[in-house]
Amino acid sequence: MEIKAELKEAVFLTRDNRFRATVELDGRPVWAYLPNSGRLEELLRPGRRVLLRPAAAPGRKTAYDLLLVDLEGVLVSADARLPNLLVEEALREGRLPPFAGYEAIRREVERGGVRLDFALEGDGRHCLIEVKSVTLVREGVALFPDAPTLRGRRHLEELRRAVAEGKRAAIIFVVQREDALAFAPHDEADPAFGRALRRAVEEGVEVHAYACRVSRREVRLDRPLEVRIAHLH
Repeated sequence: MEIKAELKEAVFLTRDNRFRATVELDGRPVWAYLPNSGRLEELLRPGRRVLLRPAAAPGRKTAYDLLLVDLEGVLVSADARLPNLLVEEALREGRLPPFAGYEAIRREVERGGVRLDFALEGDGRHCLIEVKSVTLVREGVALFPDAPTLRGRRHLEELRRAVAEGKRAAIIFVVQREDALAFAPHDEADPAFGRALRRAVEEGVEVHAYACRVSRREVRLDRPLEVRIAHLH
């Protein structure tokens, strides 16, 4: 996904609420929209370099979007809207071999009171996909979630139901940085999600994870990661 703007460098100061940050730009504090409701505590620390995109929409209270964070030389995409777009782009370009051969791609599919990100159809086959954004990496392992997520567990329950009905179902974790080697559920942050993910795997839900290539010009789904879903002891 190309970033069609000249990004401006700034310094992160504070997170004012879920979707707004104060940054220092050209020596003065300004507001920036933060397109991510996650905690992001490992990313958003005072003094850290961030990259802003000027807002296109007139009349906004925030003149910039906070897109990238420079984490000690590793650029991390902080935009939680992006993973769905990256997966759709890769699906349409045929860059996700596990999901090849489907002719139709539908977005935002309502099922069982929740909304799943994609439904693929072709030759009588059906596949439901839920996509999750990941920004936390520790010792080379990408971790999700960074806070308890009831919504994430509900998505897994619906994917399990789909498998029980004879459909294919998968969850894709999009790690929005380049330095991950593997993915695992973040049991420390949300043990219930970890249990739900393991149960879903046992019942036939597929788990895939991909690292991204991130630059000032582009964020792109890059390579599959090892998925570690070992049971807790």
